[in-house]
Amino acid sequence: MKGALIVVDMQNDFIFGSLGSAEAEKILAPLKARIQAARKAGDDVIFTRDTHGKEYLSTPEGKKLPVPHCIKGTEGHELADGLYIEGAKLIDKPTFGSFELAEYVKKQGYAKVELVGVCTDICVVSNALLIKTTCPETEVAVNAALTAGTSKEAHEAALLTMRSCQVEIV
Repeated sequence: MKGALIVVDMQNDFIFGSLGSAEAEKILAPLKARIQAARKAGDDVIFTRDTHGKEYLSTPEGKKLPVPHCIKGTEGHELADGLYIEGAKLIDKPTFGSFELAEYVKKQGYAKVELVGVCTDICVVSNALLIKTTCPETEVAVNAALTAGTSKEAHEAALLTMRSCQVEIV
């Protein structure tokens, strides 16, 4: 059965912009290679994008994280150059986890999915757990070397949480 590589929120604002980090920059080049390898192996590639509107600061999330980011129509909302590949599925999500993504994985009937991207302790963990809950028979893995968290400690804590919930950490 077919597998999928899910690239979570590798957008300019999370790499170079308002919420960028050196850790996110470090995974960019090897992530490009992983995307190409997945496509060559015949796996589907799915990209998610954190997506907010101009009213972001007045939202519940914006009040807790008052840093405008990933505003639709801005450069910060776009995927980093060189990541997107023709024919890949693209899901814009208004919050950390995406029910649309979990339902898509279920509908496609993937035997295995691998998640990579940012932030390990927010969007990656949210999506991994939603997929594991929605598709309990699907093997869900997170590539620790191709994810970056808001801090090294938060990254490690998220990996531990996912491992406890039967998500494979590779």
